[in-house]
Amino acid sequence: MPEPVTVSQPPSADPGTENAAASDDLTVADGPRIPQLIDDETLREAVWARVQLARDVKRPHTLELLSLIADDVVELHGDRLFRDDPALVGGFCRIGGRRVVFVGHQKGAETDENIRRNFGMPHPEGYRKAMRLFALAERLQLPVVTFVDTPGAFPGPASEERGVAEAIARSIATMSRLRTPIVTVITGEGGSGGALAIAVADVVIALENAIYSVISPEGCASILWRSSGASQQAAVAMRLTAGEQAALGVIDLVVPEPGEGAHTDPAETAGRLRQALVGELDLLVARDPGELVESRYSRFREMGSYATVGPETTARAERHGIGGRLRELLQDGRAALGWTGHGRQRSQPGGDMDDPPLREEI
Repeated sequence: MPEPVTVSQPPSADPGTENAAASDDLTVADGPRIPQLIDDETLREAVWARVQLARDVKRPHTLELLSLIADDVVELHGDRLFRDDPALVGGFCRIGGRRVVFVGHQKGAETDENIRRNFGMPHPEGYRKAMRLFALAERLQLPVVTFVDTPGAFPGPASEERGVAEAIARSIATMSRLRTPIVTVITGEGGSGGALAIAVADVVIALENAIYSVISPEGCASILWRSSGASQQAAVAMRLTAGEQAALGVIDLVVPEPGEGAHTDPAETAGRLRQALVGELDLLVARDPGELVESRYSRFREMGSYATVGPETTARAERHGIGGRLRELLQDGRAALGWTGHGRQRSQPGGDMDDPPLREEI
């Protein structure tokens, strides 16, 4: 058996995460990878504080940010197929004097509003509304700005019946070939395919305390550690903070938040975000649409590149063709049934010795 190999974690832009890389190595051998619990309690608490800030109901959401960033906001409703989804909003607005199409997840600041908005978890009709707006933006040659803040798409039976997986996949495909500039802003929680469905962008911006991951820390802990009690360890291991995602190349720009978070000064947060958006849009609209599509495609294809590190492996023995493999199986079967030569020997009384032999060639 080859010796185990220790694989280090990728670099991080957040202070203190170097300790995480040392304490959260994965041991790779012939068996499954087993993540080690992270011993640095201070690091776990710091990362978990970011997760809690990203989920804070007082953080400004899409419509609140637009009221401070944009002018002439006009919201459009409905997917023209089933109904309107309040968990995902979209329409037209002006940012820095430039007309854009906006799409974003919308949570509520109060319980009743959160229930009406389904806690920012869209149904498939929400993503189909987004696709309608994407097509409209391309037709009118307007840039698209999306705002991501969701734990994920709604996974309930009604959502599955109406094809939420298909809607997410189609939205990703639509954005990947959209011939107009796209900027995505991760304002809070960016979770799973429900976030990625409106985040296939030329430039991805994130607020400082936002998080972006393929699954929630609780879900990751339940799968890898078999306990949701390991959520803090999972949050560190997932490298989900904005700074860490920027170090991995998933996020392009991190916008600092004032004070103790965006919720403490929404106006200042919106001002900083507006400045970043105007700058990125000015650069993108000057580029050729075909070049944007090619660059966007390459950007996402290159994510997750890795190099295999491990002991040298011996070349696999040459495999026989299908005919040879079937002959080997038949030979094993003949031996098990008591075949000798071209006749079949039956152990039970009354066996017929005149049965024809099996074909040797397939």
